[in-house]
Amino acid sequence: MYVQKIEKDVSILVVQYESLFQKVLPVLTIRKADFKMEGLKHVTEQEIWHYLVAKKWKKISESDLALHKVIADIFSLTVAQYMTFMQVEELKSANWFASVGENELQVLLGKQESSKISS
Repeated sequence: MYVQKIEKDVSILVVQYESLFQKVLPVLTIRKADFKMEGLKHVTEQEIWHYLVAKKWKKISESDLALHKVIADIFSLTVAQYMTFMQVEELKSANWFASVGENELQVLLGKQESSKISS
């Protein structure tokens, strides 16, 4: 579920900043290789871009982003920053009670006695 959401978000952000994304794609590829060497094997250029657009440049319009600033932000991104962002995004989108039935949820919320739960 989260993977589908982030893929949708990433594709929207890539389209939104398409011209800038295409200009810095080689830099993103280098950064992806750096992340791979640091142990993060499944990151993509689009996911790195998603982090930058959603976190670093959240309040900056595309026209205000200078190319040198974009490249500096890509190279200054650490694995720890990226992983923290991804964990927070996962926690925001997770449905914590997906596997819990309605009756169990009512018991957890104190609205029903546990003896009334039927399997």
